[in-house]
Amino acid sequence: MEWSAPGYTEVKQLGAGASGRVALAVHDDTGLEVAIKYLSHNLLRDPAALARFQSEARLLTTLRDPHIATMWEYIQDAGGAAIVMELVNGVSLRALLRENGTTEPEAALVVLKGSLLGLAKAHALGLVHRDYKPENVIVRDDGVSKLVDFGIAVRQGSATRAEGTPPYMAPELWENGPASPATDVYAATAVFFECLTGHRPYRSTEPSVLGYQHLHAPRALPRRARAGARAGQARAGQGPGAAAGQRPGVRGRAGVHGAGGVRGGLGGARQTAAGRARGPARAAAAQAAGVHPRGDDLAGADRLPRHAVERAAADDGRRDRRRGGRGRGGRAHQPAAAGRRGGGGGGGRTAE
Repeated sequence: MEWSAPGYTEVKQLGAGASGRVALAVHDDTGLEVAIKYLSHNLLRDPAALARFQSEARLLTTLRDPHIATMWEYIQDAGGAAIVMELVNGVSLRALLRENGTTEPEAALVVLKGSLLGLAKAHALGLVHRDYKPENVIVRDDGVSKLVDFGIAVRQGSATRAEGTPPYMAPELWENGPASPATDVYAATAVFFECLTGHRPYRSTEPSVLGYQHLHAPRALPRRARAGARAGQARAGQGPGAAAGQRPGVRGRAGVHGAGGVRGGLGGARQTAAGRARGPARAAAAQAAGVHPRGDDLAGADRLPRHAVERAAADDGRRDRRRGGRGRGGRAHQPAAAGRRGGGGGGGRTAE
């Protein structure tokens, strides 16, 4: 029988992979639904894998932002290790693209906006996500997106082994260079390209060929996106269209501003993008909160508010009553770690 986090009752498994699994669970004391990311039992005895998992939990305690899925609790004992997360009720951008096809440039930027603001928050704290992709952008029923899965995030300037999802990996990662905010902006540009065209910038399935393309192939923005890219550059000062064709050194300083710059000027198109995203995503987002991390291995991590799960459950109940008792319908989605290059302590997840 698989180990489960004490104090929670599992409802169903949301996904699984080589490095672990993600389950939908209910907090026993409050009935609040959460997502629990478990480290694979096989990796529990691997000091490096366990250290990566603990590092992800420590990192998540510093990321308190409405555009990033919130960590509530870390649990570890002799039976296993788990990260208890905010349950984001919605669907991945990947699912939206599969269901609805391509979109116009400005609508794509509006849907991406929340996740880009999440990137900007991480960059402001000196962190690089390294795995920005459609599976890790979760879109709620109101069209607002959140960024999830910091399983392979690193400190800015860190040069580690190449990890990430190959179609979205920046050139510096293929050369084992240090990660920077520009690394994430490059990935976001590839996602933007995919929103407009329905395919990734480079489509080889052979890693060596794909790496060569990221390093040397021309980066041409789709014709239908050029007008949108020029408008985005005018608003943000440096838009994804320009970042696409730049080498890491040129992208560098524009990176954080490129992610955060969408904050202004795009709000007027929010309703259009929300209308596009609302169909597949039927559930309201769970209330984000935090609780005090458990386990000596997280000693020294930022202390999170105690009893936050209870407060979140109360807020959730009030929200449902205001909506006339609609409750929590819809699909709760957690994204996929499958397809990542390199190892990783992030638990396996499923993509719709």
